[in-house]
Amino acid sequence: MRSPRTVSAVAALLLSCAGAASPAVADDGDAADRSFTIEDPRITESSGLAASRIHPGVYWTHNDSDDGPYVFAVDSRTGKTVATITMRGVGAPRDVEAISLGPDGNLYVGDIGDNLDGSWDHVWIYRFPEPERLADATVQATQFDVKYADGARNAEALMVHPKTGRVYIASKNEDGGGLYEGPAKLSTGGANVFTRVGEVPWVTDGAFSPDGEHLVLRSYFSARGYEFADGRLGADHAVSAPLQGQSESVTYTADGTAMMFGSEGKRSDVVRVEATAADGNGGGDGEGRAGGASKDGERGTAGDGGGAEKGTVTGGAVLLGVVLLAVFGLKRRRRGDGG
Repeated sequence: MRSPRTVSAVAALLLSCAGAASPAVADDGDAADRSFTIEDPRITESSGLAASRIHPGVYWTHNDSDDGPYVFAVDSRTGKTVATITMRGVGAPRDVEAISLGPDGNLYVGDIGDNLDGSWDHVWIYRFPEPERLADATVQATQFDVKYADGARNAEALMVHPKTGRVYIASKNEDGGGLYEGPAKLSTGGANVFTRVGEVPWVTDGAFSPDGEHLVLRSYFSARGYEFADGRLGADHAVSAPLQGQSESVTYTADGTAMMFGSEGKRSDVVRVEATAADGNGGGDGEGRAGGASKDGERGTAGDGGGAEKGTVTGGAVLLGVVLLAVFGLKRRRRGDGG
């Protein structure tokens, strides 16, 4: 769902408290998979990210609500949109929150937001093949109805496992959400029931590592990584994440060496953070660095914090943010705000 303006205000306050600047874009020349700024003026609410596997350095994204059946391919070398895909064969999207690329070569788009936390008895997933050619096009998409075994809820994170192809959704709630597992194969013949298989914190997006053995989940102010095996969450750890105004998206690079963290807003930044061995990068050196920084931190954008917590707001600032977000969320639901 579209983040309320108050979230941006809280983030700005925390940035001030933490003494942190807005994420900087690393100057890596023509390198792909670098930190970048989304330049397209049509993309004002980038709410999900997925790294292309057939177009190096290209990231798929989409707007939140009040847009249309559109998905954009953005080149990380320039920040420019290189293809706009219009989905045909789907209804009018309500609240598109996530995108993920499956092992079948299909892009899965999650129209899974629910601003009133249970006002809709079903949500949708759209699926279409990742285009082999980067050009504006209209594609035939398949629409799947989704329900939850324990009742309707709000969600912003959809992840397709890169080995099994099974779809997972993480719900969003001030008191903590759930990880939901979809059927082994999605069907158009009826509702696809997702079952709760784990407990997660407040989540705005998530992504599997390319080997499928790790899952990263982000929120407005932090991120956590989990070991993942046999469809279940394992040991977890803090993940270095940049503090952004409206922290909405995350994906791994196609080679798994880094994570890309995105935000909503005009000309929003997508910030590269090097993956560690714990995050699923077998070649990691154990240090998470934002903005494509070198080992000495020369280009780092995450501040001066150490270890896995670097780049996140900690202590009282996090507590303040969580409390304020809970209050704003409750007020929004009481108002019946459909944004």
